Amino acid sequence: MLAAFKRYIEEKRLFHPGQRILLAVSGGVDSMVLLHMFEKSGFSYGVAHCNFQLRGEDSENDEELVRKHVLVHGVPSFFTKFDTREFARIHSISIEMAARRLRYDYFEKVRRENNFDLIATAHHQDDLTETFFLNLSRKTGIKGLTGIKEKSRNIIRPLLFAGREEIESFARANYIEYREDFTNNELIYQRNFIRHKIIPLFHELNPAFRGNFAETINNLRAVEDVYNHTINNEREKVIIESNDRISINIRALLSLPFPQIVLYEILTDYNFNPALTEQVFMGLASEPGKRYYSRTHRLVKDREELFLTPLPEAKDQIFYIEEGDMELFAPYDLSIEKINDINFEIIKDPLVACLDFDKLDFPLLIRKWKQGDYFQPLGMNGFKKLSDFFIDEKIPLHKKEEAWILCCGSKIIWIMGYRIDDRFKITSKTKHILKIEIRGGVIY
Repeated sequence: MLAAFKRYIEEKRLFHPGQRILLAVSGGVDSMVLLHMFEKSGFSYGVAHCNFQLRGEDSENDEELVRKHVLVHGVPSFFTKFDTREFARIHSISIEMAARRLRYDYFEKVRRENNFDLIATAHHQDDLTETFFLNLSRKTGIKGLTGIKEKSRNIIRPLLFAGREEIESFARANYIEYREDFTNNELIYQRNFIRHKIIPLFHELNPAFRGNFAETINNLRAVEDVYNHTINNEREKVIIESNDRISINIRALLSLPFPQIVLYEILTDYNFNPALTEQVFMGLASEPGKRYYSRTHRLVKDREELFLTPLPEAKDQIFYIEEGDMELFAPYDLSIEKINDINFEIIKDPLVACLDFDKLDFPLLIRKWKQGDYFQPLGMNGFKKLSDFFIDEKIPLHKKEEAWILCCGSKIIWIMGYRIDDRFKITSKTKHILKIEIRGGVIY
């Protein structure tokens, strides 16, 4: 397997022997085998470990194993701990997504600050299969179907040539110490369900499934290459890049055979998701001036062009909700709904604002809060400064800094994610309701 490992690195040109590689080592069998391979191959490497503090004593034991191993071998090593649950709660994302974001940000920080050339993870062939089915279940395009790549930007995956059984067999034969993550058997996680329930059925259907699947992925990647070549050619017909500003010619775009696909591929590079891209495409025939936001860019529709510009710092940003808007994607992922049901039951959730529609003057605006801002908290007769409200609610500094407010003119309607203003609440006289729900975490 060691020979196959070296051959795979050479064939895929993952790196050359003179480069320094940062290994992501969790303490599990895959990453400990990867670490063993680097030790035996004589490559220049360091080790990074993240303790997500999700499994109590087991998480501490994982870290201890990695610490002892790198101490014996005397290689550069980097360790960190994360409050993953708190991060997930603050950003309204899943634990899995939080852990992924935390670890990759940390690995990149270590790589950059310590002059490593690349980051190596221990993804293997079974991970590739699981990712395929996971993406398929969530709705995906050709990129999602081709799954994990052996190299993407600063990340390499030198074990993609091997399957889980082969890696575990190698670990046993070479007496490699590792830790077992028992959450890998918990079916509440989608990836584990696919691993333990779905893939075995394909093996039962066809014992040659693994080899056939690998060939299918290779075929899909060849199709992806053709797709990307075509998209790049079409992209050049409609887009002009000048410094920080990108313009897309609407007439040229609509003359293409597949304009919506080309628009999606252009905008995805600027962090526009599929739902927002569809909104942009459907609004191409609308009046000029419509604005759309991703977490990094603003898109403005003019008469003949779409203009893309990077967003400035969050503290200077203002976002608008026009009457009739149904969604907004910055600074939160928002759903917006006008309700005419007088029997509507108020939703008692800080992530949902139920407001008296007829008391609102559009457009509403969303901005960062400032010292001196005040509002009338729901249930109170008097006014309170936002700074005092945050203190009374024991809201930590980092969360205060992330807070956005929804305003109607100079009046604050809602400290988003916390409390609405009493002046805009639903009463027995309310005829129309505006319901605004935060579906995703803070983008800025």
